[in-house]
Amino acid sequence: MVQFKVLILIILVLELFGLHSPVLAQTNQNRKQIIVIDPGHGGKDSGAVGVNGILEKDVVLKIAKQIVELNETVFKNQFEIYLTRYKDTLISLGDRTKLAKILKADVFISLHCNHSDDPNVRGLEIYVSKKQGKYSRKSILLAYDLQKGLKKNLGFESRGVKFADFQVLRKTVNECKSMLLELGFLSNWDESRFLKKNRVIPSIAYSIITLVNFL
Repeated sequence: MVQFKVLILIILVLELFGLHSPVLAQTNQNRKQIIVIDPGHGGKDSGAVGVNGILEKDVVLKIAKQIVELNETVFKNQFEIYLTRYKDTLISLGDRTKLAKILKADVFISLHCNHSDDPNVRGLEIYVSKKQGKYSRKSILLAYDLQKGLKKNLGFESRGVKFADFQVLRKTVNECKSMLLELGFLSNWDESRFLKKNRVIPSIAYSIITLVNFL
C-alpha cells in the first residue's frame, strides 16, 4: 500500500512542476506500452476459496508477479508493467483504476478466479465494460483475442466475452483498453487443482503477455 501511494505521489509531483517521468515519456514517444495488471482482492479480502483450499487472492498475485518477471527475463522489458498490489494487501477499487489513469496506461487487466454454487461449472470468462467508452471497441477486440489464445494455449474451456458494470472496468473504459479475466472456477475440482500447480502459473502468465504483445 505504501509503495502504491509513493508511486502515485512521485508522478503527481513531476506533472505538477511540468516535468515528465520516464514512464510517461516512454508512452508519449511510443517506445513502450504501459500495462497495469490488477491482481484482484488481497489482504482481508481473500476472494473465492477453492474446494482444495487455495485462495483467489494468492493465485492471481502469483500470475501477476510472473508476468512482471517474464517481461524482464524473456521479453527484455519490452513493456512497462505495473501491479496495483505487489503484496497481500487490500487496495481500494478506486486506487486500482487511479493508477491506470495517472500512468496513462495502454492496457488494464484485472485478474480474478471464479466461483459457483454448482461444482460442475467451469471455464474461462473475460469481461469488458457494459458502459460504452472511448476504448470499448478495442477492449472487446483484445478480450476476444485473449479468450481465444488462452483457450488454445492452455486448454481452457471458454465461456465467452461478457459485459459487466464492474467498477474497475467502468472507470477505465475511457482511459485505456481494459478487461477483467476470470481464470477458471475454484469451485470446480479440476480447475482448482490445475491452478494450484506452480508449474501452471508461468504458462498462464506467458500466454497473457504474449497475446498482449500482438496489440
